[in-house]
Amino acid sequence: MKQILKRILVFVLFLFIAIQMYQPAFNIDKGKAATKDFIRVYKMPAEVQTLFRNSCYDCHSNNTDYVWYDYIQPVRSVVESHIKEAKNDLNFNEWETYSNRKQERLLNSIKEQIVNRQMPLSSYTLMHRKAKLSDDEIKTMTEWLKEQSKVYE
Repeated sequence: MKQILKRILVFVLFLFIAIQMYQPAFNIDKGKAATKDFIRVYKMPAEVQTLFRNSCYDCHSNNTDYVWYDYIQPVRSVVESHIKEAKNDLNFNEWETYSNRKQERLLNSIKEQIVNRQMPLSSYTLMHRKAKLSDDEIKTMTEWLKEQSKVYE
C-alpha cells in the first residue's frame, strides 16, 4: 500500500511540475501609453481613480499587477481566463474606442454592478483586500458615475 501511495505522489508531483511549462501570455502592456484610457477621458478625482485602479483595472485593462501565486499553474490559467473574459466585456484602456452609446451602457452597468456588489468579484477580493469596496467607497464611485451618465442624457 505504501508503495502505491508513493508512486501516486511521485506521479502527482511530476504532473504538477509538467503543467508549469504551460504559461499563457501575461496581461502586461506597460510600453504603450493608454491615451484612450477611461481615467484619462474623464476628469476624475484622485480618490475615484485609486478606487477604479484597485478594484477594476487588474482584470479590465491591458495591465495586470500579478502576485506570486499567479505564476503557478493551474492558478495561472484560471486568472488569465478571468482576465480575457473581463476584457471582452470592458477594457478601461480602450474606453475612448467605444461608441457613445456603449460608453453610456457601460457606465450604467458599472454603477449597477458596484451597487449590487457583483463587482469586484468576491473571489478576487478574497485575495486582493484593497480591491474590496466599503459602503462609502461604493457611494463615492456611484455618485461619480451618475455625474458622468448625465453627459449622455
